[in-house]
Amino acid sequence: MNVEIDVRSLLPSIQAPTVVIHRREEAIDARNAEYLADVIPDARLVVLDGVDHLPWIGDQDAVLDEMEQLITGGRAAVSSERVLTTVLFTDIVDSTLQASRLGDSAWRRVLDAHDTHTQAVVRDGRGRVVKSTGDGVLATFDSPSRAIESAVRLRSQLAELGIDIRAGLHTGEVERRGDDVGGLGVHIAARIEALAGAGQVVVSSTVKDLSAGSGFVFEDLGASTLKGVDGEWRVHLVAG
Repeated sequence: MNVEIDVRSLLPSIQAPTVVIHRREEAIDARNAEYLADVIPDARLVVLDGVDHLPWIGDQDAVLDEMEQLITGGRAAVSSERVLTTVLFTDIVDSTLQASRLGDSAWRRVLDAHDTHTQAVVRDGRGRVVKSTGDGVLATFDSPSRAIESAVRLRSQLAELGIDIRAGLHTGEVERRGDDVGGLGVHIAARIEALAGAGQVVVSSTVKDLSAGSGFVFEDLGASTLKGVDGEWRVHLVAG
């Protein structure tokens, strides 16, 4: 039925402002979008990057921006600012294995306990939980030493509940967009967290150097390459 429907004769009668959105690498031939834009009066053709035909899959923001432009005549300015902050990533060790072993209900209780303790510890350290990563958390702190202390406290509290975590920290500039954060500093912290083993808190040299005098003891783990990040990065284990 879909193949047999033909409404091409009605297209020239469309009077509403129209934007035809097509993703460059999607399965539908681009000539279909070009035809619509040519035949519908004053229609505007927008070709976006991407492979998905359905607008709510893939890069939705680009589609929504064009829709907002069509409906309102403009686009809302997205406020962003770069700030120096310490980024903490944590992750529950062997989370997939544990979830499979415990079952959904029991695993949900583990995650609830994890989230409750994490929120409390980060708040006590004057940090902010940016978002949950499913089986971990992304948080930011204005002090490297408080970030380390919070990571160590959280590791100990969760270990008492039978939950082993790993943690990674980096201090650098991040881009703050609303309630979220992004940028290279966030990626570096995530890559450092991936280097940590069960129960370990691993930090970049920047965090170590800025925490001088805080009383923490660090073990040099040497230089590492971080996926997607140029150069070598020296990382350190928080000892004790």
